[in-house]
Amino acid sequence: MTYQLLLVELKNNILYITINRPQKLNALNKEVLTELAHAVATAQTNKQVNAILLTGAGEKAFVAGADISEFQNYNSAEGKQLAKDGHDHVFDAIENSSKPIIAAINGFALGGGLELAMACHIRIASENAKLGLPEVTLGLIPGYGGTQRLAQLVGKGRAFEMIFTADMITAEKAQQIGLVNHVVAQADLLAKADEILEKIKLRAPLALASAVKAVNAGFNPKLNGYQTEIEEFGNCFNTNDFKEGTAAFLEKRKAKFNGS
Repeated sequence: MTYQLLLVELKNNILYITINRPQKLNALNKEVLTELAHAVATAQTNKQVNAILLTGAGEKAFVAGADISEFQNYNSAEGKQLAKDGHDHVFDAIENSSKPIIAAINGFALGGGLELAMACHIRIASENAKLGLPEVTLGLIPGYGGTQRLAQLVGKGRAFEMIFTADMITAEKAQQIGLVNHVVAQADLLAKADEILEKIKLRAPLALASAVKAVNAGFNPKLNGYQTEIEEFGNCFNTNDFKEGTAAFLEKRKAKFNGS
């Protein structure tokens, strides 16, 4: 696929995905979501990809929301389909990615943009970032998982306050309540993400994928998180990475994992 609205680069086993609509503050439209779905799905089977960094072009916005002009005339059925397609192909796919995904939040992360960041496994924000879910000002609620993931990350009470008031919060406040992992100067944003990704690259890929399954299972009412952990823990014993990791530990050397 040739991407028109994404910049995609594989460098040192890290896939850098940049939403490239700076003139629209990187707002999500159908084309962006389609391209994101493809980029994330393709990365799952690319053995050269160990981890993914997701960000927005420019210094003003990660993603400033969804492109409202696309759905302002939708009816209920169309709205439900819009949300379902987003869940199935993009947001849930990111959350369940076997390759760890870090969101580097540069500037505004509002509405669908914050929902996109929350679907990622780790969030790093620049000091000038502003985060919020303003959907109720449009007569809507968050439709790409925001009502669920925000409550999981910051608690039910804080999630209600952010959704009810539609207020934006600062990066510092977001870190205080657990919405983002780190806050850094904007000039240091990608470097901080790279620092974490470089560590992740050294870890056993299949174990990372199992960790994603186990952690996410704990928030899925259809699954038993503890049972998933037991199963994934056991599955790790059948991997070459487990053999390499334990051998390296006992031999007092650094492990060299190959994801098998």
